[in-house]
Amino acid sequence: MKFVKYLLSWISQNLSIPFWMVGHVHLTMNVYKDIYEIIASLGMNIIVGIGFYIDWLRHKKENNE
Repeated sequence: MKFVKYLLSWISQNLSIPFWMVGHVHLTMNVYKDIYEIIASLGMNIIVGIGFYIDWLRHKKENNE
């Protein structure tokens, strides 16, 4: 479980900007007609969101807030 938390945190810190940049460029150039593209985009954003949340909880714990 600790590895999964670390992995999600790492992904959110290192891949969030590429996910969102590629996603926004892709959205402006394509129309989503394929369900697989929609699911992949949603999945990447969910992974990044979970990683941010885990990182925020760790930050909160370290600073005793």
